[in-house]
Amino acid sequence: MKPKAILFDLDDTLWPIAPVIAAAEVTLHAWLTTHAPKVAAAWSIEALRAHRAELAAARPELLIDLGQLRRASLQAAFAAAGEAEHQVDGAMTHFFAARNAVTPYDDVLPGLLKLRQHVQLGAISNGNANLEVIGLAHHFEVSLAAAHFGAAKPDPGIFRAACQALGVAPSDAVYVGDDLALDVAGAQAAGLRAVWMNRRGAALPDGAPQPDAICATLDELLAWLEQQLAE
Repeated sequence: MKPKAILFDLDDTLWPIAPVIAAAEVTLHAWLTTHAPKVAAAWSIEALRAHRAELAAARPELLIDLGQLRRASLQAAFAAAGEAEHQVDGAMTHFFAARNAVTPYDDVLPGLLKLRQHVQLGAISNGNANLEVIGLAHHFEVSLAAAHFGAAKPDPGIFRAACQALGVAPSDAVYVGDDLALDVAGAQAAGLRAVWMNRRGAALPDGAPQPDAICATLDELLAWLEQQLAE
């Protein structure tokens, strides 16, 4: 079937996220030093990170909304340090501003412009990237976030909901993402084709889900799409 829509994962597919989160946590801690000094003194970046991991393990339902997970962890840290909880709102606003200061890979902007000439575009993410703030929202007709949908990848429901919003059958859609379990296996279970965005050139692990294609850039994705459309 010739694809009618391509849906994208965001973090680590359209931009690298680890350095952005690391920088956002540094700037958040600096903000805490000024506005909630007792929290900053009692909780290092590493301690906050460890507490968030412990909270996620104890309350896995929070993993649907990573922003809510971070907020809950900060609320606990504020309470333990004796700081006013209303400051958490300011901390989260500051964090989100830094978290959305992403730099797309060089191929992303030209690639999206070219892809839009052939198919509809959408996005599905388990993270809390804000495409409006980032400046890419106009490229996508549909954008679903796990936090708003109420279920996270690899749940097939979020993939099917995005297809429904675009007005295409899952068999007419392709999902592109960097995670073999969440993106490739999740999309295929929902009836979509799946492209593994393998920007690091990693070998496909033994026993891993088999993607319908493997691409390192959006240029390679475009070449694959043009081949599909020509068949």
